[in-house]
Formats: sequence, C-alpha cells, structure tokens
Amino acid sequence: MADILRTTRKELSSFFGSPVAYLFIGAFLAACLFVFFWVEAFFSRNIADTRPLFDWMPVLLIFLAAALTMRLWSEERRAGTLELLATLPVPTWRLVLGKFLAAWALVAIALALTLPLPLTVAFLGPLDWGPVLGAYLATLLLAAAYIAIGLFVSARTDNPIVALIGTTLVAALFYLIGSPALTNLVGHAGGEVLRLIGSGSRFESITRGVIDLRDLYYYLSLVGAFLILTVDWLERLRWAADSDRRMAHHRWTLLTGLAAANLLAANLWLHQIDGVRADLTRGSVYTLSETTKTYLDQLQEPLLIRGYFSDETHPLLAPLVPRLRDLLREYEAAGNGRVIVELVDPHDDPDLEREAGEQYGIRPVAFQTASKYQAGVVNSYFDILVKYGDSDEVLGFQDLIDVKVRGETDLEVALRNPEYDITRAIKKALYGWQGGGDLFAGISEPLRLTAYVSDPDVLPEPLPELRSELETVLEELQAESNGQFSWKLIDPAGDPALEEEIAQRFGLQPLILDLLDPQPFHFGLVLEQGEQAVPIALPEQLDAAGLRRGLRAAIKRFTPGVLRTIALYQPEAGPSMAGLGGMGGNLGAGASDYSLLEEVLREGFKVERTDLRSGQVPEQTDLLLVLAPQELDARQRFAIDQFLMQGGTVILATSSLDVELGGGQIRAQPLTTGLEDWLADLGVTLGPGLVLDPQNTPFPIPVQRRLGGFLVEELQMLPYPYFPDVREDGLSDDAGITAGMDQLTLTWAAPISLDPETAEAHKVTRLIESSPAAWTRDATDVQPDLETYPDLGFPRGEDTGRKLMGVVLEGRFESAFSDQPSPLLVDHEDGGGPSSDTDGEPTDGEPVGPGDRAEASAGQGQGGASADGGTEEPAAPAQPMISTVVDHSPASARLILLGSSSFLSDTAITLATEATQSRYRAPLTLIQNAIDWSLEDRGLLALRGRGQYGRLLEPVGREQRILLESLNYLLALGGLGLVYALHRSLRRRRERRLARMLEG
Repeated sequence: MADILRTTRKELSSFFGSPVAYLFIGAFLAACLFVFFWVEAFFSRNIADTRPLFDWMPVLLIFLAAALTMRLWSEERRAGTLELLATLPVPTWRLVLGKFLAAWALVAIALALTLPLPLTVAFLGPLDWGPVLGAYLATLLLAAAYIAIGLFVSARTDNPIVALIGTTLVAALFYLIGSPALTNLVGHAGGEVLRLIGSGSRFESITRGVIDLRDLYYYLSLVGAFLILTVDWLERLRWAADSDRRMAHHRWTLLTGLAAANLLAANLWLHQIDGVRADLTRGSVYTLSETTKTYLDQLQEPLLIRGYFSDETHPLLAPLVPRLRDLLREYEAAGNGRVIVELVDPHDDPDLEREAGEQYGIRPVAFQTASKYQAGVVNSYFDILVKYGDSDEVLGFQDLIDVKVRGETDLEVALRNPEYDITRAIKKALYGWQGGGDLFAGISEPLRLTAYVSDPDVLPEPLPELRSELETVLEELQAESNGQFSWKLIDPAGDPALEEEIAQRFGLQPLILDLLDPQPFHFGLVLEQGEQAVPIALPEQLDAAGLRRGLRAAIKRFTPGVLRTIALYQPEAGPSMAGLGGMGGNLGAGASDYSLLEEVLREGFKVERTDLRSGQVPEQTDLLLVLAPQELDARQRFAIDQFLMQGGTVILATSSLDVELGGGQIRAQPLTTGLEDWLADLGVTLGPGLVLDPQNTPFPIPVQRRLGGFLVEELQMLPYPYFPDVREDGLSDDAGITAGMDQLTLTWAAPISLDPETAEAHKVTRLIESSPAAWTRDATDVQPDLETYPDLGFPRGEDTGRKLMGVVLEGRFESAFSDQPSPLLVDHEDGGGPSSDTDGEPTDGEPVGPGDRAEASAGQGQGGASADGGTEEPAAPAQPMISTVVDHSPASARLILLGSSSFLSDTAITLATEATQSRYRAPLTLIQNAIDWSLEDRGLLALRGRGQYGRLLEPVGREQRILLESLNYLLALGGLGLVYALHRSLRRRRERRLARMLEG
C-alpha cells in the first residue's frame, strides 16, 4: 500500500506542479457552471433538482478524462523513463494503481468544488439529497471507468495526442452504445441489451437516487478489466523478443484475458438478480411502498397487469419502457403469485391488437418523429392495462408521463409518478370489483343497526308500512352478512332517559306529522361499528327500494374495499372571455369551469353532480364537495348542514370576491355565497378582503407604458401578491392532506378566522397558511399599479403576519337549523316549492315551539287547469314529505374550508402550467388527498404528489438570481484559489522537511 500511495503522491505533485491540474479543474468548473446556468437555464427551468449539473456529465467526462490521462504512460514511454520504472523493485500493478488513484483524486477534487450548486438549489427549494448523492457517486464511478480506459490507451502509445484521441473514441463508444440514438433502432429487446453495455444509461439509473448492485459492479468491472489490460501491456514491454519464457508469457496473456473477460461477463449473471439496491430518494420513490403491498394483499383472485409497448416508438418514450418494466416486475414479485405481468407489442399479434381496441379501448397514438434522413409519423402503443375480475382500468401515455417544456422544440419527458398511477388503477379496479360483489367482504368489525321507531299505531301513513319493509330489508342484510351485521328495533316512547340519550348522542329528535299536529313519533336509524356511529337519513322514496339503497350506502362507508361516491356542487360554467394571453374567463365563484378537477376525481371515485336544490344530498354520497357557492338558498344550506350533522365530511372551497379576467383587465366584485351566517354559527368567518403575500407566484400582468405619446399595453410575467406561494412551512405537518406536497399556489384567497370557542370545542388543523410577511386588503381593485407601487403593485398592509387560508375542523357541530323548522317542511306547507324570498328563507311558516325541532308532513297532489283552459287529469298523489332536523353531529363529522375556489379552476391551473412549463397538479393533489383522508382511505396519500416536476423553486427576483449565479462563479474561483494555496502550503512543508533531513 505504501508503494501505491507514494506513486499517487508523486503523480499528484506532478499534476499540481504544472498548470495541468489547474487547467483541468478550471475547465471542469467552467463547463459545469455554463451548462447549469446557461445551457439548461436553471432558473427558467424552475425545478429544485440538480439534473442540469449531471445530465451532461457523461459527455463532459469523456474529454476531460482523456486530457487527464493522455500523458500518464505515453509520456513515460516517450521520455524513456518507463525503463527506469520497469527496473524498480515495485510490481507494475502498484504503479498502475497509483497513477489511477492520482487521476481519480483530481476528478474528486474538481467534483467537490461543484458543491455550491446543490447548496444553491437547496436554498431555493425542497431539494431531495438522495438523487444528489447518487449523482455524485455515479460521476465518480463513471470517471473511474474513463480513467481506466485512458490509462490503457496511454500505455499503448508513446504519442500523447494519439492517446487523447484513442481514449475519446473508446469512451465515446461505451457511451453511444446505450444512448437512444442506437437503442431506438433495435426495439425494446435489443435496446435493453445495448443499455446494459452503455455507460450513460447506467449513469442515469444511479442519478435517479437508486444505487443498484448491478450498476455499481458494471463500473467496477470496467475499471478492473482495463486496469488488468494496462498491467498486461506494460508487462509485455518488459519481455525480450528472444526470451526463452515464451510459454510463461502465453500463460500470463491467457490468464489476463480470462480475468478481464470474466469481470465483464459477470454483468450478464448479475443482470438476473433483482432487488439488491438502495433507494436514496426521499420517501423511497423508486421502491414499492407498503401502501401498494397492502392493496396487493387484498387480492382474492389473479390481477393482470399488461403493458402494451411498441418496439418502434417516440425517441423520448423509449427510455421509459425499461423503467416501467422493472417496476411491473416488482409488482409481480410483491403479489406472491397473485399478480400476472405481461409485456406485449400489439403490432406483433393482430388478435391481441384487436382485443386491446375492442375490449379496452387501447389504440395506437400517432407520434411525429424525425430521424437523420426524414421526418415521419409512427403509430405506437404506450399503455398499461390493469384487470381484476370483470373490472379493468387503462393508463395511457398521458397518464404515465410528465413533460417539461424547455423551448419550442426542446422537451424533457419523464415518468410522472408511476407507482401512484399504477396503484391507483389497481385500487380502482379492486374497489370497482368489490363494489359489485359481497357488500360485507371488507368489513373489519361487525356492524350494529339500531332502529328507533315508534309503534305502528302511532306512526302516520305511510310509515307503518315502511316500518314493516324496514324489518324485511334488515333481515335480508343480516342473512347476507355472514354474522357481520346485526340489528334491533326499539320504541323510545315512554322512556324519557332513552329519548334524551339518543338526542344527545345522535341528534335524533321526535318527529311530528305537520305544524298543526303536535303528536310526536320516532323514525330514526343509527349504524354503529365500535365507537363510530352514523345516523342514516330517510330516503326520498319511502319504499323498500329506497331503504335498501340508503342502508347499503351507509354500510359501504364502513367498507374499505368499495368505490366511494363524491357529491359535487359547482356553479354552471359561463361563456369564456378573451383575456390575458388568451387565458380569459372567470376565476372567481360565478362561472368557473372545473372540468380538470372533475376528470381527476373520476379517476378514483364515483362523482355525482348535484345542485342541492332538493334540500338533500344524494343518498349514496360519502363526501360532499362544494365549489364556489353563490347565493345558496335555505334548501341548499339545509342540505349541506344536515349532511355534516349526519357525520359526513364537507369540503367547501369559496372566497369573498368574484374575479374575472377580460380585455387585459382584472376585475373583482363582492360575492355573496349564502353560507356566511351558516359558517358564523359554526364559529368560522371568511374574509373580509383577500390575502396578499410578497412570497407569490408570477402572473401575466397587463402593463401599460407610454411610447412616443402612445399608450402601449403588453403582458409581462410579474410577481402578483394575490397569488400566495405556500411552501412547506405553510402546509400542515399534522394532516395527511398535504402529504407529498412541497408547494401550493392559492389564487385570490380569503383569510379565515376562527372563534376561540370553536377552536377549543373542535380539533382544529391549520391546513394552509401564508408566509409571515402577508397582509390582507379589502379593496376590490385587484389590478396592480406598478407606477405607484413598483415593488409589488399594491400598498403593503399593516396587519402583517401569517394568514390562515385553509382549515380542518373535526368534532361535534351544532346545526344552524336546530331551533328552526325544516326548510323542506315549510316549503311543502307553502305549496311544495322553494320560497320566493330573496335570501332563501321561508316566508310564511308558522312559528314553532322550542321542542318542535323536527317535523314531518304529508302533502297531497292536486289537479289543476291546463294552459288552454281545459281541465287536466288529477295528478298522482305526491310523495309524502318526511324531513328531520338533526340537532348536532357525531364526533366523526369534518369540515374542510378552503379560502379560495379559483385555484381549482381550469383557467388557474392552465395559467400555472404555462408559468412552470409543466403540468401543474398541486391543487388537484390537495383535493384528492383531502377526500382520501376524509374517507379514511389514506393509502395513496403517501404516493400522490411525488412527481419529478413537483418540486418548484422559491420565487425570487431577478436581482437575487443574478446574485446567486455570480456567487457561484466567485465560489468556483475561490475554490480553485484554495486548492492552489493548499498545494503551496503542502509543498513548502515538504521542502522544509527535506531541508531538515539534509541538515541532519
């Protein structure tokens, strides 16, 4: 080891004793900085990762390693010093290893001086250090391979220029073998073989943050093979041409060749070994999660995952196929025989292609391609089918990839979040199949239903018959449940203690027939599992079918293996206006379009639109999502209130201003949602005004300037304080709703304030908060005035501090209708229609006593005159109106209030996508997480939102960007100067030591 270290020190001293080392380090740093800030445009790319630093490293190291090694042996041969080295009592392999370590150490020093770049990224955004560490390791391994190649070529010639060109050609050959330029010519199978040989493809695998034993060994085998060949050639130079040891020389050559060949051939054997790797990424992005394994454990019959991939496809998609194939193999291994994975090319099998199109709607996509000789179109498959039982889901290429636009013709394509996408499809197929199978298959604990129903003699018509049908339906469910469901029927009449208990626990109050008949009766249903209890509302159709639907829907709320139903309220979309950059429209509450959100929700849930005008939420609803409500009437408020009181979850996204874009202007006007008083009764206040934050997302703002006496209006991407850019410090760590999210932009968000008593009585999670420098503004003028306020376009407020823009309330809520008659009942008494009062309140209902908190009424249909004066046939009897007011909710009720609805609109998401030049999905991820978290189906929370382009940089101004870039240039120069100073210090120390030796 001492000989090796002496050789290494001698070579390092030779490097730094001449301009070679400084030229090498300087050229390396200059190339890295130029690529990072200029070629890859780091700030414009706006992604918090270090890929711009390492993407060019395989090509850059080819030339630098060739320049570094071209003189290591060729100069020894040319100067005649190789004979001197051959006569030293030091084995040749030690000399070779010493020179190798010296060159490798110089690369490591140069690489260490690039550390300010990832530190800059970490300062500006949520950098994942796992891929950074993997990239540095991959660079060192790749440099070691290139240096070993350079040593071998240098030993073969006495001309340094020939060594430089030869090393460049050999190293470039290894890189090109696995590059898309060659792999795309031979299809998936041949391309996979080439990628196994190529040095660049292995490099990309490690830079993802996955340290695979096969990739490590690949580089080590290259290093070992070329170092062995270098030693062999140097030994050959020592042999005399007329030596009598020819047989020994032949044996040496044979053993050397076998050793090098075995080192390289072992890669083929190791290729069959999967799973020996370490995932350094935060959250283990490239390793199957426990969530996925949990879903796979629920499989009761084989799950088919079939990948449809064409051999001839778009060049940007081809490198993604091996990664998907490896991931699917992990699914197969984790399935323990219950997962069948197939990879097919439909072009090779007409029957399979016909089946894909007819049964699953999978058809080829026409991609435009351009080769060296011509441009054309290729019809290619890039789809994944997930089939379980009779339920299937298909993922197309748009579902699997994410695109980063870096220029008009420069696209960066990567897999979006493959595990989440595939696991989501498995979940939907699994739940869809289970939803049509055994209702009680996924019940973990037995269910108990208690029916608090009065004696039939007390019940008004048609409730006595409904009571009998209820018993029949419950007996059917009990027989179907295999012991997982039980029920009992109790008449609370005559037991004041029981009446008080069910009123306090479940909010079930006695009903009365109508406002003039005070005879009370009971008809309430409660489903319980352990400590959780869910009151069941009476169906709109008072018959056995209605009861059966309501009971099955309630049971499914306790079943994890059932596709859930989301009731979606949203305003009707209005006509779009020509606006900013063609992105006009309404971003407020009035007429926004939420088609992107609805499309995403339908991927994992059943979505049922509702306008709530009936005063009831659809029967099978598991969660109510209310977007941009405007002037809701009493019936609509009652529907929202009672769904919450029944233990449901309400997600409410609204604001206090309605904002429109049009004609290059931003206009706002006050908005009345109709829920102001309802929220106030719950202890929550929305507004006044909107939140402004100096930490914000840029927005295309129309700016006017004078040019030669004319007023010119143009669009500029400028900071817009009404778009708070919320980072990790403003996203709650206590709720899984923001899991996997590093950034969220809220547009025109209203501040939320909580009553102190509400905060004490409920579990409060401050979900989304602005930065500490935010303030609020009541004015409706949201057009920036950059002449008066050149910094942000708006005056700074005095109420600076964190502003709450999203909150979760859990616990027991008191109904806003607890001291009022049911709006449904009052409307029915008034003639069956909603009140004509402008605020939606009933106009002529009789006052009700304190004890009459829940009423029931039956109405009769009547005939009427036709429009032409004739008499119509008598109408069929109207469905009796049964309406109850639940006083308070169980502790399982949740209200999620978001101070903005515009951030979920198509226009806002499209604007953000244009600004980031990649698909912006943070608002959609937030809502999906909120739904999963609310429905206790939180498996996908840890997977969602882990996309590669989801980590955005902190918003900084142009001056700060210039400062950070200049600082990196100065640090590079300073690092180079530090290396020079350190070398001079070590050299002087060595000279003093030698001087003392001479004096002694």
